[in-house]
Amino acid sequence: MTPDAARVARVNGPLVEVTGLQAATMSDLIELGDRRLPGEVVAVRGDVTTVQAYDYTGGLAPGHPARSLGQPLSALLGPHLLGGIFDGLLRPLAGAPAWLEPGVTAAPAAGREFDFAPAVTDGTIVSGGTTLGTVPTGAAIDYRVLVPAGLAGPVADIRPSGPVSLQEVIATVRGVPVRLTSAWPVRRPRPYQERRDADAPLVTRQRVIDLLFPVARGGTTAVPGGFGTGKTMLLQQITKWCDADVIVYVGCGERGNELADMLDDLAGLTDPRTGGSLAQRTVVIANTSNMPMMAREASIYSAATVAEHFRDMGLHAVVIADSTSRWAEALREFASRSGELPAEEGYPASLASALAAFYERAGCVVTAEGREGSVTIIGAISPAGGDMTEPVTTYTQRFVRCLWSLDRDLAYARHYPAVSWGASFSRDDDVVAAWHTSHGDAGWEERRARLATLLAEADRLGSLAELMGVSALPPPERATILAGRLIREGLLQQNALSALDASCDSARAAALAHAILAVADRCVELARAGVPAAEIEEADFSPVLRAREDAASPADVVNRETAMLATLDRLSKPPESPTEPAAEDGT
Repeated sequence: MTPDAARVARVNGPLVEVTGLQAATMSDLIELGDRRLPGEVVAVRGDVTTVQAYDYTGGLAPGHPARSLGQPLSALLGPHLLGGIFDGLLRPLAGAPAWLEPGVTAAPAAGREFDFAPAVTDGTIVSGGTTLGTVPTGAAIDYRVLVPAGLAGPVADIRPSGPVSLQEVIATVRGVPVRLTSAWPVRRPRPYQERRDADAPLVTRQRVIDLLFPVARGGTTAVPGGFGTGKTMLLQQITKWCDADVIVYVGCGERGNELADMLDDLAGLTDPRTGGSLAQRTVVIANTSNMPMMAREASIYSAATVAEHFRDMGLHAVVIADSTSRWAEALREFASRSGELPAEEGYPASLASALAAFYERAGCVVTAEGREGSVTIIGAISPAGGDMTEPVTTYTQRFVRCLWSLDRDLAYARHYPAVSWGASFSRDDDVVAAWHTSHGDAGWEERRARLATLLAEADRLGSLAELMGVSALPPPERATILAGRLIREGLLQQNALSALDASCDSARAAALAHAILAVADRCVELARAGVPAAEIEEADFSPVLRAREDAASPADVVNRETAMLATLDRLSKPPESPTEPAAEDGT
């Protein structure tokens, strides 16, 4: 049977069975029907090939033609990615029809030209990963046009400086044409020279993270939380403020209105590096809940491939996946249609290995050209009913370096970010502590330990106070509970709507932490010195609590700290007794 004789035999949602694809192999890309719907081979049993379709299969019927492209699902990588919005298969959404017809997409950067500046000359011997030239992006980063992996030899016909379209050849290497774009299979990690241990933090400018649960560049983080706990808001704040060079944001099965709001905010946000739009160094992959389900399954692999592409240029990229639970649900739905034996809660038995393979693509590496780049992966988890023991949450915790667990009670109390200091952890704290020490903040680790200890002790004593009443506790314990409140309200809480408090740099965060700890320590000292706990609790702490929103610099925070300590010191002095007037007779 010839390849042209391949026909659709059965359609079950995104699951399509095809007969006659004799040359097809696992992971090959298949075009289905007259509309050439994309799909991927997931099983081969004799003459029957099982294909998962990445578009809506309505109208596809038995007897329709099918054709194998003989290559796996690949992403088109190029300078057009920066500032773009794409679907789960990296097909551009900007310029696409208002209603996305299955199989119909807009051409990437159609008619657009990019300024190319060569970095080598004819005759230069290059290898995979070598920079052939650069393209300015307007985002304070250089987009490097690299020799495709596996290609080496002399350069010929290098194009001079000037505008180039994505389809034009910029050079040939050993006779092979090289363009601004290159394709790479999304499920295959891109090669690198060497993998390195992480040695620097990813600064998110969210105090509870940077102070208590930091993540290193090249690390992995999970953000589990029930409905309404603020996962999307936290991830969007990290998208806006973290110090990565490139952000790859994946709206994986989330609500379209939330993603639309995020895109509007992103378009209006100023990049602190350039003064331009932050969107210029952001890649958005939108595969919302109303888009094809199996394209959602491919979207996180597309995101990892894009991040690795920029990593190979010596840049630091961050993948933010919101959320991996919706991705896992796509796996579960397809597994049920294909007859795969279900495991816990109906998820396929391969769920754990799939999660591990995804997070394994994070890391800090030395590129083929000798530069250092990294990919950091932050994945949200939306457990049904807030159940933190469900499979996606449980499996993910095995493979990530950090966990930022969101607490429902904190969220309902309007405490943002609602990161639980009791249920979260970071395995990168030693790396981050070493980095802060080498950059002039030797007290970072001690400060973090003191904050964590005070919070834990305040929670323990708070539980006792609920049983016995706070008045039954000794004054030092009541002062410790007060210290926990000061840390929560004056340090860990942030106002995402405040121009000053929405983000916080390391210096200002350190000053706020020092001020809160100094005031908390003084309260405990006064309680131990015999000052009544009620007097300490009735003191006006608003100057130091408002510092996070009012104090614009570390110096302003220090002034607030000094004034607050002076106020507390007056509590330790006995009130002056009034002077009695002398008697008239002198007695």
